[in-house]
Amino acid sequence: MERRWIPGNDFTLLDNGEEFFPRVFASIANARREVIVETFILFEDKVGLQLHAALLAAARRGAQVDITVDDWGSPDLSEEYLGTLRAAGVRVHAFNPGPRPFGLRPHLLRRMHRKIVVVDGELAFVGGINYSADHLRDFGPVGKQDYAVEIHGPLVAEIHRFCHASLAEGHRHMREQRQWWRWRKQFRGSAQQLPRAGTADALFVVRDNRRHMDDIERHYRLAIRTARKRIVIANAYFFPGYRFIKELKRAARRGVDVRLILQGQPDMAWVKTASGMLYHHLLRAGVKIYEYCERPLHGKVAVVDGEWATVGSSNLDPMSLSFNLEANVIIRDRGFNETLSANLEQLMVRACSEVTEQTLGKLKGWPLVQSFLAYHFIRRYPRWAQWLPRHVPRLVPAAASASSAKSMAPAFAGGKEKA
Repeated sequence: MERRWIPGNDFTLLDNGEEFFPRVFASIANARREVIVETFILFEDKVGLQLHAALLAAARRGAQVDITVDDWGSPDLSEEYLGTLRAAGVRVHAFNPGPRPFGLRPHLLRRMHRKIVVVDGELAFVGGINYSADHLRDFGPVGKQDYAVEIHGPLVAEIHRFCHASLAEGHRHMREQRQWWRWRKQFRGSAQQLPRAGTADALFVVRDNRRHMDDIERHYRLAIRTARKRIVIANAYFFPGYRFIKELKRAARRGVDVRLILQGQPDMAWVKTASGMLYHHLLRAGVKIYEYCERPLHGKVAVVDGEWATVGSSNLDPMSLSFNLEANVIIRDRGFNETLSANLEQLMVRACSEVTEQTLGKLKGWPLVQSFLAYHFIRRYPRWAQWLPRHVPRLVPAAASASSAKSMAPAFAGGKEKA
């Protein structure tokens, strides 16, 4: 079923952890009734400890607090960290946990990659920022560039209902099922009555492995297909399927100014290998490519013409488009579009290098073969991935990993932080 546009919303763009974390932590700590958090990564560094303190403050004020972490992305939470949350009444859930044979983490595929916060059913945050110190500039040259939005208005009700439905579905096999349903009904009524807060029409769009397998990609393709002036996409991992790339090429050939902001220093070797042929393919069609070189790019945002924009957790690669559970907001609002467009324009001017066919050089010999194989494998992978099993996501109370059962003192003191 196609989602309907919800009018009357207000969006605030949050650039990196410096803007995101203070707003989120203050909102959580001051919650009156309820806090729901979903995140892929939660580390016990200075950011994870600030989230920990905010959740404790909310729970001790009497709010019901639920936090869901992905077991693959957040594998090393200690018993002290989790135990203090549970003692305060916080419900901590692990998505698809499992044994770790030989120290390896299972469930590399089908990960819960969403980043969502809902406070009191009245305020929400959606984006790509995890709870780790590498989303702060003071982390150094590998601190990430990323985005999120703060949301007020009727769309929050949609996000709120989705989060409760996800909790209910994840715990369906447990005895608490009826209790989860009561919680969902308890907050549904108040959430539906949220007043208008702004002028933005918006959609909350998710990707799952059953009913909404390609919703995020379809909305991207529709926006690209109807674009008339300009498209700017900033994405950390850009290897979409054939139909997506075909729409970009068609837009460029009909005169649309199509620009991609991609990683200049990829953190995975295959990205550089595969990008060679992808770059040549797009440049020949008139697409402009900018590599962001200041620090790692982790953003997943886009603007089209003067009105359409999206911010969320979904990359444009096989993992996000075919496996992960993702969440984006799509926004129709000129004011927000102008804000995000200006931010991306500054990135291109200040911190990007434009890639041209001249600077790229010709692919030949073994590098050409490598690039050809990687490029076509990655582009076709979303179609092949549909044949792989789609298990039902499972939530259980989170448990500390064996490797992190030691005292949290090193982490509190600013120990080694993982990317």
